[in-house]
Amino acid sequence: MIGQNIKYLRNKHKYSQQELADKLSVPRSSLSDYERGHTQVSIESLLKLSDIFGVTVDDLLKSNLSHRDLEIIRNKDLRVLAISVDADNNSNIELVETKAEAGYLESFADPEYIRDLPKISFPNIPQGTYRGFEIHGDSMLPMEPGSIVICSYVENLRDIRNDKTYVVISKTEGVVYKRIRKDAGHNKLILMSDNDAYLPYTIGYEEIDELWQYYCHLSFSDNKLTFNYMLEEKIQDMQRKLTEVHKAVVR
Repeated sequence: MIGQNIKYLRNKHKYSQQELADKLSVPRSSLSDYERGHTQVSIESLLKLSDIFGVTVDDLLKSNLSHRDLEIIRNKDLRVLAISVDADNNSNIELVETKAEAGYLESFADPEYIRDLPKISFPNIPQGTYRGFEIHGDSMLPMEPGSIVICSYVENLRDIRNDKTYVVISKTEGVVYKRIRKDAGHNKLILMSDNDAYLPYTIGYEEIDELWQYYCHLSFSDNKLTFNYMLEEKIQDMQRKLTEVHKAVVR
């Protein structure tokens, strides 16, 4: 583990290879060989690394130190949640892009997978666990495809608030962003689209792997254009319905 740990600690503490090599009093090429596992690390360098990074020699040699930046959240209602933290022990905001959804559904509880997701930052966000999800499709217009929804983790199903929007993670439906209403009597959620062209549907509590409540979103296009598109779609839909009514009356 020593080479991997040296590289991980160097990057975490934002040292270049030359800076760390200078602290160890070795050539930069030697440090590079240490990190790639091509050269055995001397006892003297091991002791210096221990002092520089505040870790034991035993941990340097035997532990995967990168796993210390990973945390698992467990709760009674929902399943295991893996998160990653930064150098100050604050939770990162991992981004789940559309192209990564299939992998996320298989690996959302795998700390190493979560660690490798892209990270985004958001200023002045309240304490909590957040994740970003890329929206696709037009079921939640005016939330347009390509927008990034920043959501906070829901630890308990009783915390769900009716008619608020959530990202629901399940094996049956995948990653979906919907407006939610509880059907507590049947242990189900009713998932509704803001676009009237999409009908509501239900999902059982037992099918839900993760639930994330909307906090804010990042949009990358002109809202006026999106509104005009929605208005045009509604007008066209009305015209279609009027045409159908007219045909029925003529018959």
